Amino acid sequence: MPVDVDELVVRVADICTYKWDMLRNRPFAFCLSAFAGGAFVVFGAMLALSVSAGVGTNLAPGIANLVMGLVFAFSLVIILFSGMTLVTADMAVGIIGVFHRRINWFWFLVGIVAGYAGNFAGSMFFMWVVSKGGSYMALPWLVQSHAIAVKKTGMTPGQIFALGIICTWTLQTAALLYVKANEDIAKIAMAAYGPLAFVAGMTEHCIANIGFLALPLFQQDLFLAAGGAAASAAPVILHWGFGQYGWAHNQLYTVLGNFIGGIFFVGIVFQLVSNPKRVMALYRDKKNFMQKL
Repeated sequence: MPVDVDELVVRVADICTYKWDMLRNRPFAFCLSAFAGGAFVVFGAMLALSVSAGVGTNLAPGIANLVMGLVFAFSLVIILFSGMTLVTADMAVGIIGVFHRRINWFWFLVGIVAGYAGNFAGSMFFMWVVSKGGSYMALPWLVQSHAIAVKKTGMTPGQIFALGIICTWTLQTAALLYVKANEDIAKIAMAAYGPLAFVAGMTEHCIANIGFLALPLFQQDLFLAAGGAAASAAPVILHWGFGQYGWAHNQLYTVLGNFIGGIFFVGIVFQLVSNPKRVMALYRDKKNFMQKL
């Protein structure tokens, strides 16, 4: 039988203690965990790109989104089952840990920054390796990769921010329900639902976007040589900066949206819904205050 919300927030606080204990006492292990988590996320980005190239021109556009979401779904499954670090999941975990006095605000922010840095490195490195693979140098995938990046970087700051909120609202709700479930099948279903929802729902995830946007930037010269010359109009030129069609433009507002969505719409909601008296009763009987995912 799944745990109730009161037990859930205590479990999440235990996970917070475990995660931040690793950050304090084994920082290399934490950073390596975050590096692996970033790479695991863009495993899904690579697969989403692979299966969606050309789909949108032949079927309804929503089918391409569904196909991308289905193959992306297991990225969070392998992150949660392996216990690796994903900064967007740690946003909700950490804020509940703050409420339960497992960590203070300073360490919460240190954990978020360190988690993002590790995820960034893992995502970038993995997509750099992908960019060297011959399969993704073929025209259909160069075109699809560029089109995804143009769509993500061409939006206004407000649009990116709103989709960032929606992303972690769905993703971190699924991550907390993964903790709530007791059976492996239920855990897999909840972990898979999160990425399926945010990819099929066309939302913005900061770590996934690191990879989605880095790959076409790494391969832009190839795209311009192969696809740009065949285009009827001048292709959009992507860049790494903060202006429209820039990597940093998308990343800044996606991070802010993910932060707000995960903390205010998931972590704080679950904490406020829990019964403080029952939570205190659970703590009175508690002996172990550290738990892995």
